Amino acid sequence: MPVHPVEPRVEQEVRPVRHGRKKVALLLCAVALVIVATTALAVVRSEPFGGTAAPTAAAPVPAEPVAAAPDSLQDKVESILDEAGDYRIGVALADVSGDAALTFGDTDVFTAASTAKLITAAAFYHLVETGEAGLDDPMGDYDAAFQMEAMVNQSNNDSWLLLMDAVGYPRLIDYAASIGVTYDPEQNLLTAADMALVLKKLHAGDLLNEANTAELLGYMQDTNNDDLIPAGSRAGIEVQHKYGEMDGDLHDAALLTYRGSTFALVIYTENPEGFEEPEQAELIRELTGTVEDALFPLTPAGK
Repeated sequence: MPVHPVEPRVEQEVRPVRHGRKKVALLLCAVALVIVATTALAVVRSEPFGGTAAPTAAAPVPAEPVAAAPDSLQDKVESILDEAGDYRIGVALADVSGDAALTFGDTDVFTAASTAKLITAAAFYHLVETGEAGLDDPMGDYDAAFQMEAMVNQSNNDSWLLLMDAVGYPRLIDYAASIGVTYDPEQNLLTAADMALVLKKLHAGDLLNEANTAELLGYMQDTNNDDLIPAGSRAGIEVQHKYGEMDGDLHDAALLTYRGSTFALVIYTENPEGFEEPEQAELIRELTGTVEDALFPLTPAGK
Protein backbone atom coordinates (compact mmCIF):
# COMPACT_ATOMS: atom_id res chain seq x y z
CA MET A 1 0.00 0.00 0.00
CA PRO A 2 1.30 3.55 -0.72
CA VAL A 3 1.87 6.02 2.02
CA HIS A 4 -1.30 8.07 2.47
CA PRO A 5 -1.03 10.82 2.80
CA VAL A 6 -0.08 25.42 -12.47
CA GLU A 7 6.32 51.39 -26.77
CA PRO A 8 4.54 51.76 -29.98
CA ARG A 9 6.63 52.94 -32.89
CA VAL A 10 6.28 56.67 -33.55
CA GLU A 11 6.01 57.34 -37.22
CA GLN A 12 7.11 60.83 -38.24
CA GLU A 13 5.47 62.54 -41.15
CA VAL A 14 7.83 62.74 -44.12
CA ARG A 15 7.21 65.61 -46.50
CA PRO A 16 8.21 65.21 -50.16
CA VAL A 17 11.30 67.07 -51.33
CA ARG A 18 10.99 68.86 -54.66
CA HIS A 19 14.60 68.96 -55.77
CA GLY A 20 14.84 66.28 -58.38
CA ARG A 21 14.19 62.61 -58.75
CA LYS A 22 17.59 61.67 -57.38
CA LYS A 23 17.01 63.41 -54.08
CA VAL A 24 13.54 61.91 -53.82
CA ALA A 25 14.95 58.43 -54.33
CA LEU A 26 17.62 59.03 -51.73
CA LEU A 27 15.04 60.29 -49.30
CA LEU A 28 12.81 57.28 -49.83
CA CYS A 29 15.74 54.95 -49.19
CA ALA A 30 16.53 56.77 -45.99
CA VAL A 31 12.94 56.47 -44.82
CA ALA A 32 12.95 52.76 -45.59
CA LEU A 33 16.12 52.32 -43.56
CA VAL A 34 14.59 54.15 -40.60
CA ILE A 35 11.51 51.92 -40.72
CA VAL A 36 13.62 48.77 -40.88
CA ALA A 37 15.81 49.90 -38.00
CA THR A 38 12.80 50.89 -35.91
CA THR A 39 11.12 47.57 -36.55
CA ALA A 40 14.27 45.67 -35.63
CA LEU A 41 14.55 47.68 -32.40
CA ALA A 42 10.96 46.88 -31.55
CA VAL A 43 11.62 43.18 -32.07
CA VAL A 44 14.68 43.27 -29.83
CA ARG A 45 12.72 45.09 -27.13
CA SER A 46 9.94 42.53 -27.30
CA GLU A 47 12.21 39.58 -26.51
CA PRO A 48 12.16 38.27 -22.93
CA PHE A 49 14.93 39.50 -20.66
CA GLY A 50 15.37 38.69 -17.03
CA GLY A 51 11.83 37.37 -16.70
CA THR A 52 10.26 40.82 -17.13
CA ALA A 53 9.15 40.81 -20.75
CA ALA A 54 5.54 41.16 -21.74
CA PRO A 55 3.95 37.86 -22.81
CA THR A 56 3.39 37.11 -26.46
CA ALA A 57 0.25 35.24 -27.42
CA ALA A 58 0.85 31.73 -28.78
CA ALA A 59 4.62 32.18 -28.61
CA PRO A 60 6.66 28.99 -29.05
CA VAL A 61 8.61 27.64 -26.09
CA PRO A 62 12.09 29.18 -26.29
CA ALA A 63 14.99 26.81 -26.87
CA GLU A 64 16.97 28.48 -24.07
CA PRO A 65 15.91 29.69 -20.63
CA VAL A 66 13.99 32.96 -20.78
CA ALA A 67 14.96 33.88 -17.23
CA ALA A 68 18.01 32.93 -15.24
CA ALA A 69 18.63 32.59 -11.54
CA PRO A 70 21.28 35.07 -10.39
CA ASP A 71 24.29 33.83 -8.44
CA SER A 72 22.99 35.62 -5.35
CA LEU A 73 20.06 33.21 -5.10
CA GLN A 74 22.34 30.40 -3.92
CA ASP A 75 23.53 32.42 -0.93
CA LYS A 76 20.02 33.62 -0.05
CA VAL A 77 18.48 30.15 -0.12
CA GLU A 78 21.35 28.60 1.79
CA SER A 79 20.99 31.31 4.44
CA ILE A 80 17.33 30.37 4.92
CA LEU A 81 18.19 26.69 5.11
CA ASP A 82 20.95 27.34 7.64
CA GLU A 83 18.37 28.95 9.93
CA ALA A 84 15.85 26.14 9.51
CA GLY A 85 17.04 24.23 12.55
CA ASP A 86 16.63 20.48 12.47
CA TYR A 87 14.20 20.41 9.54
CA ARG A 88 15.35 18.42 6.52
CA ILE A 89 14.69 20.52 3.42
CA GLY A 90 15.14 19.81 -0.27
CA VAL A 91 14.59 22.48 -2.92
CA ALA A 92 14.69 22.04 -6.70
CA LEU A 93 14.30 24.73 -9.32
CA ALA A 94 14.04 24.07 -13.07
CA ASP A 95 13.47 26.38 -16.01
CA VAL A 96 10.88 24.64 -18.17
CA SER A 97 12.20 26.30 -21.35
CA GLY A 98 15.80 25.14 -21.02
CA ASP A 99 18.28 23.00 -19.16
CA ALA A 100 18.85 25.40 -16.25
CA ALA A 101 18.34 23.56 -12.97
CA LEU A 102 19.38 24.14 -9.38
CA THR A 103 19.07 22.09 -6.21
CA PHE A 104 19.51 23.25 -2.64
CA GLY A 105 19.65 21.49 0.69
CA ASP A 106 19.02 17.77 0.93
CA THR A 107 19.11 16.04 -2.45
CA ASP A 108 18.14 12.61 -1.07
CA VAL A 109 14.67 11.08 -1.28
CA PHE A 110 11.76 12.23 0.89
CA THR A 111 8.43 10.60 1.57
CA ALA A 112 6.67 12.33 -1.31
CA ALA A 113 3.22 12.30 0.31
CA SER A 114 0.53 13.62 -2.04
CA THR A 115 2.89 15.36 -4.47
CA ALA A 116 3.27 11.91 -6.06
CA LYS A 117 -0.37 12.07 -7.12
CA LEU A 118 0.85 13.95 -10.19
CA ILE A 119 2.66 10.81 -11.37
CA THR A 120 -0.48 8.73 -10.89
CA ALA A 121 -2.51 11.36 -12.75
CA ALA A 122 -0.11 11.43 -15.69
CA ALA A 123 0.04 7.62 -15.80
CA PHE A 124 -3.74 7.30 -15.96
CA TYR A 125 -4.08 10.03 -18.60
CA HIS A 126 -1.45 8.11 -20.59
CA LEU A 127 -3.68 5.02 -20.50
CA VAL A 128 -6.55 7.17 -21.73
CA GLU A 129 -4.45 8.41 -24.63
CA THR A 130 -3.42 4.88 -25.59
CA GLY A 131 -7.03 3.68 -25.47
CA GLU A 132 -6.55 1.39 -22.48
CA ALA A 133 -8.78 3.48 -20.19
CA GLY A 134 -11.38 6.23 -20.40
CA LEU A 135 -12.19 9.23 -18.25
CA ASP A 136 -15.81 8.12 -18.36
CA ASP A 137 -14.96 4.66 -16.99
CA PRO A 138 -16.88 3.84 -13.79
CA MET A 139 -14.62 4.22 -10.77
CA GLY A 140 -15.91 3.95 -7.24
CA ASP A 141 -19.24 5.75 -6.96
CA TYR A 142 -18.41 8.06 -9.86
CA ASP A 143 -16.24 8.00 -12.99
CA ALA A 144 -12.53 8.36 -13.57
CA ALA A 145 -12.82 12.05 -14.49
CA PHE A 146 -14.44 12.79 -11.13
CA GLN A 147 -11.77 10.84 -9.25
CA MET A 148 -8.98 12.57 -11.18
CA GLU A 149 -10.19 16.04 -10.22
CA ALA A 150 -10.79 14.98 -6.62
CA MET A 151 -7.31 13.46 -6.36
CA VAL A 152 -5.45 16.50 -7.72
CA ASN A 153 -7.57 19.48 -6.75
CA GLN A 154 -8.86 18.17 -3.41
CA SER A 155 -5.98 15.73 -2.72
CA ASN A 156 -8.48 12.94 -2.02
CA ASN A 157 -6.67 9.77 -0.94
CA ASP A 158 -9.55 7.43 -1.79
CA SER A 159 -9.49 8.75 -5.35
CA TRP A 160 -5.73 8.21 -5.41
CA LEU A 161 -6.08 4.57 -4.43
CA LEU A 162 -8.75 3.98 -7.08
CA LEU A 163 -6.62 5.54 -9.82
CA MET A 164 -3.49 3.67 -8.73
CA ASP A 165 -5.42 0.41 -8.76
CA ALA A 166 -6.68 1.23 -12.26
CA VAL A 167 -3.15 1.83 -13.50
CA GLY A 168 -1.61 -1.04 -11.54
CA TYR A 169 1.54 -0.78 -9.50
CA PRO A 170 3.86 -2.45 -12.05
CA ARG A 171 2.67 -0.14 -14.84
CA LEU A 172 2.94 2.88 -12.54
CA ILE A 173 6.56 2.00 -11.78
CA ASP A 174 7.25 1.46 -15.49
CA TYR A 175 5.56 4.74 -16.45
CA ALA A 176 7.63 6.70 -13.93
CA ALA A 177 10.79 5.09 -15.30
CA SER A 178 9.76 6.02 -18.83
CA ILE A 179 9.76 9.71 -17.89
CA GLY A 180 13.08 9.50 -16.07
CA VAL A 181 11.91 9.01 -12.48
CA THR A 182 12.54 6.11 -10.11
CA TYR A 183 9.29 5.65 -8.20
CA ASP A 184 7.70 2.79 -6.30
CA PRO A 185 4.17 3.59 -5.04
CA GLU A 186 4.57 1.19 -2.12
CA GLN A 187 7.50 3.25 -0.81
CA ASN A 188 6.36 6.63 -2.18
CA LEU A 189 9.85 8.14 -2.19
CA LEU A 190 11.01 10.96 -4.47
CA THR A 191 13.67 13.64 -4.50
CA ALA A 192 12.73 17.29 -5.03
CA ALA A 193 14.61 17.09 -8.34
CA ASP A 194 12.46 14.12 -9.42
CA MET A 195 9.28 16.11 -8.90
CA ALA A 196 10.75 19.17 -10.64
CA LEU A 197 11.41 16.97 -13.67
CA VAL A 198 7.81 15.73 -13.67
CA LEU A 199 6.51 19.32 -13.54
CA LYS A 200 8.88 20.45 -16.28
CA LYS A 201 7.84 17.66 -18.63
CA LEU A 202 4.16 18.17 -17.85
CA HIS A 203 4.34 21.87 -18.68
CA ALA A 204 6.31 21.21 -21.88
CA GLY A 205 3.68 18.76 -23.13
CA ASP A 206 6.15 15.88 -23.06
CA LEU A 207 3.84 13.69 -20.94
CA LEU A 208 0.33 14.23 -22.28
CA ASN A 209 -1.54 15.66 -25.21
CA GLU A 210 -2.60 19.31 -25.20
CA ALA A 211 -6.11 18.77 -23.87
CA ASN A 212 -5.11 16.48 -21.02
CA THR A 213 -2.15 18.70 -20.11
CA ALA A 214 -4.47 21.71 -19.87
CA GLU A 215 -6.99 19.79 -17.80
CA LEU A 216 -4.43 18.52 -15.30
CA LEU A 217 -2.82 21.95 -14.95
CA GLY A 218 -6.29 23.39 -14.41
CA TYR A 219 -6.89 21.02 -11.50
CA MET A 220 -3.63 22.29 -9.99
CA GLN A 221 -5.04 25.80 -9.57
CA ASP A 222 -7.14 27.02 -6.64
CA THR A 223 -6.72 23.79 -4.69
CA ASN A 224 -8.15 23.02 -1.26
CA ASN A 225 -4.84 24.08 0.32
CA ASP A 226 -3.24 27.23 -1.08
CA ASP A 227 -1.38 28.14 2.13
CA LEU A 228 2.08 27.05 0.94
CA ILE A 229 3.69 28.16 -2.36
CA PRO A 230 0.58 30.07 -3.53
CA ALA A 231 0.48 32.01 -0.26
CA GLY A 232 4.16 32.93 -0.58
CA SER A 233 3.80 33.91 -4.22
CA ARG A 234 3.61 37.49 -5.46
CA ALA A 235 0.45 38.91 -7.03
CA GLY A 236 0.46 38.50 -10.80
CA ILE A 237 2.37 35.21 -10.80
CA GLU A 238 0.33 32.20 -11.93
CA VAL A 239 0.71 29.18 -9.66
CA GLN A 240 -0.21 25.60 -10.52
CA HIS A 241 0.76 23.21 -7.75
CA LYS A 242 0.32 19.98 -5.83
CA TYR A 243 0.98 19.97 -2.11
CA GLY A 244 1.59 17.00 0.15
CA GLU A 245 1.46 16.51 3.89
CA MET A 246 1.82 13.48 6.12
CA ASP A 247 3.09 13.20 9.66
CA GLY A 248 6.22 15.39 9.72
CA ASP A 249 6.35 15.92 5.95
CA LEU A 250 5.03 19.11 4.38
CA HIS A 251 5.75 19.69 0.69
CA ASP A 252 4.66 21.76 -2.27
CA ALA A 253 5.51 21.40 -5.96
CA ALA A 254 4.54 24.21 -8.32
CA LEU A 255 4.84 25.78 -11.73
CA LEU A 256 5.36 29.54 -11.45
CA THR A 257 4.61 31.63 -14.53
CA TYR A 258 5.28 35.35 -14.92
CA ARG A 259 5.41 37.36 -18.16
CA GLY A 260 6.28 34.41 -20.36
CA SER A 261 8.75 32.72 -18.02
CA THR A 262 7.87 29.48 -16.21
CA PHE A 263 9.84 27.71 -13.53
CA ALA A 264 9.19 24.53 -11.62
CA LEU A 265 9.74 25.03 -7.89
CA VAL A 266 9.66 22.07 -5.51
CA ILE A 267 10.10 22.44 -1.76
CA TYR A 268 10.14 19.32 0.42
CA THR A 269 10.33 19.73 4.20
CA GLU A 270 10.52 17.08 6.88
CA ASN A 271 10.35 17.46 10.64
CA PRO A 272 12.33 14.56 12.15
CA GLU A 273 10.08 14.72 15.20
CA GLY A 274 7.35 13.14 13.06
CA PHE A 275 4.73 15.86 13.21
CA GLU A 276 4.01 18.95 11.12
CA GLU A 277 4.84 22.38 12.55
CA PRO A 278 3.71 25.87 11.41
CA GLU A 279 7.35 26.84 10.84
CA GLN A 280 7.50 24.42 7.89
CA ALA A 281 4.77 26.29 6.05
CA GLU A 282 6.49 29.58 6.88
CA LEU A 283 9.73 28.23 5.40
CA ILE A 284 7.97 27.22 2.19
CA ARG A 285 6.44 30.67 1.84
CA GLU A 286 9.76 32.42 2.59
CA LEU A 287 11.64 30.28 0.08
CA THR A 288 8.96 30.96 -2.53
CA GLY A 289 9.26 34.73 -2.13
CA THR A 290 13.05 34.57 -2.24
CA VAL A 291 13.06 32.50 -5.42
CA GLU A 292 10.46 34.70 -7.14
CA ASP A 293 12.34 37.91 -6.27
CA ALA A 294 15.44 36.45 -7.94
CA LEU A 295 13.74 34.99 -11.00
CA PHE A 296 11.09 37.60 -11.63
CA PRO A 297 12.50 40.97 -10.48
CA LEU A 298 10.00 43.78 -10.43
CA THR A 299 10.48 46.43 -13.11
CA PRO A 300 10.84 49.94 -11.63
CA ALA A 301 8.02 52.33 -12.54
CA GLY A 302 8.61 54.12 -15.80
CA LYS A 303 10.84 51.41 -17.27
